Amino acid sequence: MTGRELKQYFEEHLVPSRLYKIGGKHNHRICMESTREGWDVFFSDHKEKVGVMHFQDEASACAALKNEIRKAMEVMYGLTWAGA
Repeated sequence: MTGRELKQYFEEHLVPSRLYKIGGKHNHRICMESTREGWDVFFSDHKEKVGVMHFQDEASACAALKNEIRKAMEVMYGLTWAGA
């Protein structure tokens, strides 16, 4: 899965865009961005990366971001998607 495909998936499953940022960082969102070493998934808090997870490939980073958003949706809204 690519970042573009994941964004489409989130849109189809009505995930609020205020929860995530794909391709950079945005304050108070779960983010995924490319680095020289691969990909990072993290929570952005006042320009700081919190809980950084490093991945070698985009597909692994997308899977991690999808899982983190699934958990956030379940905690915040009591909702998740089937087959996650």
